[in-house]
Amino acid sequence: MALLTAAAVALAVAACATAGWLITRNQLYRELDRRLAAVSGGPPGPGPEGEGPPRPLARQLAACAGRPAAGGARPPGPFEIVQLIDARGRTCAVPGSGSLTVTAADAAVARGERGPLYRDGDGVTADGTKDRVRVLTRPFRTDQGERAAASFALSLDEVEGPLDNLALLLAAVTALGVLASAGAGLMIARASLRPVDELTGAVEHIARTEDLAVRIPEEGTDEIARLGRSFNSMTAALTASRERQRRLIADAGHELRTPLTSLRTNIDLLLRAEAAGRDLPAPARRDLLDSVKAQMRELSSLVGDLLELARPDEAGPVRETVALHEAVARAVDRARLRGPGLTVRADTEPWYVLGDPASLERAAVNLLDNAVKFSPPGATVDVRLTGGELTVRDHGPGIAAADLPHVFDRFWRSPSARSLPGSGLGLSIVARVVAESGGRVALEPAPGGGTLARVRLPGSPTPGD
Repeated sequence: MALLTAAAVALAVAACATAGWLITRNQLYRELDRRLAAVSGGPPGPGPEGEGPPRPLARQLAACAGRPAAGGARPPGPFEIVQLIDARGRTCAVPGSGSLTVTAADAAVARGERGPLYRDGDGVTADGTKDRVRVLTRPFRTDQGERAAASFALSLDEVEGPLDNLALLLAAVTALGVLASAGAGLMIARASLRPVDELTGAVEHIARTEDLAVRIPEEGTDEIARLGRSFNSMTAALTASRERQRRLIADAGHELRTPLTSLRTNIDLLLRAEAAGRDLPAPARRDLLDSVKAQMRELSSLVGDLLELARPDEAGPVRETVALHEAVARAVDRARLRGPGLTVRADTEPWYVLGDPASLERAAVNLLDNAVKFSPPGATVDVRLTGGELTVRDHGPGIAAADLPHVFDRFWRSPSARSLPGSGLGLSIVARVVAESGGRVALEPAPGGGTLARVRLPGSPTPGD
């Protein structure tokens, strides 16, 4: 940023200095041309017919027959060099003056082919010194009516000297301005990029220590402040995600510990009995094996629930049209097998929704499993699907009003259910699946006791609508 600022200032100052130098040069040249015109017989006219030169020069031109003799009077006026040119291109140097290089344009002026001419040229003064001069060549006629021209020259030292000094001064001012702008740009860049340095330090600290509690200041309303707020929001989201993962792992470990402990106890008992050479009674052995089987089933269910919950939201299954009534019918069949002493009554109407078939069926199974688990022996579970609303009603102990806000939390189990099988993930999965399908789910006390689960899913009674 400092280099860009210095470069921009350098270009601006250089442009201004160059413009100032050119304007000054043009003004000095204009003044020199005015002096040349004033002392050479007045401002020259625009055409090839000009006023005659001062009379002494006219007489010298008339008598000019080659190079004049050395010495003699200086040319009239303040000129460095005065040189006469006739129509045939011959030159005649005024006594005491130097000589000029004649150009084709000068000869054209002498022949009357063009008007007065201002130009820069090279000359040799009377003492033999080469010099850069400003030349005015103007036409005139001799007393005999012949065309001719006179070239008047002034040294450019009085113009080029001040211009050289001005160029040095402007170069020094430009350099000073560039240095000052570079210093100011450096200070401004450091001040403006300090939040970026803090952000960089915070990112490096997080990458090194994985400490997501780092925050950077959020002062101001500019882009840097917005970047800081976005970074803080990102770290806050990452912290929350890490906390959710930590809780999920801790809760999963807690839930896995119980079936694993029971499995290890039962298997150790079987191994000790076999090692001691004493067979367990057949009923006891069968109970142990049934317990092992139940714990394995609980572990399988828990692992499946964990895999379902660990799936990222953005990596959800492909949505397709699902016959919800068919998925509910299959869930009812499974519920009847799991609760042989219960009556499961189903009344379903066709309803098609957009979602994942396996997930929707699992949600229905979880709702029915929950109803079966809390229903007393011989009770009835009512399942209805009408108008896109699925209801599951049991006649169990119900849910306390204080527990209703927590029923969809992961691993949450009411005090009355902690002695029953389950991981506390079933209703969490139901809530997630229903939300992915754009629906709503709620649990409420049922009239006359028990719990009523309501699931509302958008869809239609015919596929494709």
